[in-house]
Amino acid sequence: MRVTPRAWIGFAIWAGYVLVIISVTLLSGVPYPDIGTSAESTWRGAVLDLAVGGALLAILATVLGWWRPALFERTRAHHKWPIFVPIIMFIAAIMNIFNTDWAQFDASFLLSLLALGVLVGFSEELMARGLVLTSFRARFAEGWAWFLSSLLFGLMHLANAVLGAPLLASLAQAGLAFASGTAFYIVRRVTGSLVWAMLLHGLWDVSVFAVGHAPVSAALGSILGPVVGILALAVVYWVIKGADERPVTTTPTANPAVA
Repeated sequence: MRVTPRAWIGFAIWAGYVLVIISVTLLSGVPYPDIGTSAESTWRGAVLDLAVGGALLAILATVLGWWRPALFERTRAHHKWPIFVPIIMFIAAIMNIFNTDWAQFDASFLLSLLALGVLVGFSEELMARGLVLTSFRARFAEGWAWFLSSLLFGLMHLANAVLGAPLLASLAQAGLAFASGTAFYIVRRVTGSLVWAMLLHGLWDVSVFAVGHAPVSAALGSILGPVVGILALAVVYWVIKGADERPVTTTPTANPAVA
């Protein structure tokens, strides 16, 4: 690592990312409720800010030298069975996809959703359960590192109220994001890699936006979202137990003096 992780760096990364997302989205002129209703609103209101935020995070990870701790665990969770919760989330996403009337999407709209999925998975996971988690692990025990990184991930969604979403809906989304973020944390701990969490996160968001725009029937998959969150909070203890992922830094040692 070029820079030793510190907790304050995590808070600064989170604040900076949220500021970038809000600023770029406001400049796009697309209110949050309109995102996902058309190709143009998705490109301008979601893909653009995620692309800018993701690019800045990638540069930051390179400058800090944190790619490895941000993307990979040193040791996977001792208990693997909590992975059933993210599996339910995956199944719910697939249900959403099959419950979507894809005939209502033209090529540009489909491409915007694909770009949204890739970028939201990469950017938000690299921020919350990548760089921020790495920072917090340098200062806090794993339980607190999980809690604080998931809390900030949830609070990040309050920015939607600034972008035009109703405050109560944003508060509910923040709570759900805290819980669903815990499911992504479980994926990281059990598989040992943030990449799988990125993929699941991207798939979930695409499925929710798609079925929200063109549902064939009642979106049963989306109803499972709160259930997944509750289950994730109920089992997260078992992937935290025994974890020691504090960043390992090396201090250069002086060469022996030559006689």
